[in-house]
Amino acid sequence: MRYRLTFVAGVVLGYVLGTRAGRERYEQLKKSARQFAQNPAVRNTAETAAHQGREFAGKAYHVVSDKVGDRVPDSVADRVRSLRDRATHNGGADDWGTSNT
Repeated sequence: MRYRLTFVAGVVLGYVLGTRAGRERYEQLKKSARQFAQNPAVRNTAETAAHQGREFAGKAYHVVSDKVGDRVPDSVADRVRSLRDRATHNGGADDWGTSNT
């Protein structure tokens, strides 16, 4: 799915950059993209995917930390702790301004 979205985004970008249809067509494409991005179903799907990704990352963190144990350098362990603390004290918002719900 990720590759499909990347391909579609590349096709759209190539068309926008390579078209000679003028400003009208560009504005029409921009309006369509904005409508697509603001669609509640698209936004809900994106938030659900982000939430599931965070859950998977959390589970993977525990599995990896159980297997790796104390073999991780202190600098890496400190960095991971600081990132986790920042995420929990940030009020549930990530760097992109979206919620973790």
